[in-house]
Amino acid sequence: MADQQPNYGRQQRPPTRSSGFNSNMTTPSFLRKLQEHVPNSTQLVGFLTLIISGGILLLLTGLTLTAIILGLIFFTPLVLISSPIWVPVGTVLFIAIAGFLSVCGFGVATLASLSWLYRYIRGLHPPGSDRVDYARSRIADTASHVKDYAREYGGYLHNKVKDAAPGA
Repeated sequence: MADQQPNYGRQQRPPTRSSGFNSNMTTPSFLRKLQEHVPNSTQLVGFLTLIISGGILLLLTGLTLTAIILGLIFFTPLVLISSPIWVPVGTVLFIAIAGFLSVCGFGVATLASLSWLYRYIRGLHPPGSDRVDYARSRIADTASHVKDYAREYGGYLHNKVKDAAPGA
């Protein structure tokens, strides 16, 4: 009985569990935090799909690179031996393809411009026809001003030429 100490005015505190260095703060434990951030089943399936498809693509990339390297190893001697044939053939093919594509491009441009001109003449007002009408009116106005200027000053110059060369 002497081992027990009398409790004079002190309240007894319930025993507390110490959780390490963070025992005096009121934060949730590590497991509770981890449970809050657990992905749902949709996110888990999406992540697994991403991992599997990424692995398959990585495998296919490795196989492709291996096939390219092996192809270069086996076919490089053949290309080197036959290169005197390939260079002229490549040049001729390049010129032929470039010429064909140029002719096709010029043909498409010609058809487009003829189609636009046909619609313009028929009065269907294709895109840009207002600019053409404006330019035509500006050219007509300028030509009219030049004509009036020539009439006005043409006689003046004609008289000056007669003064300079009376027999002309």
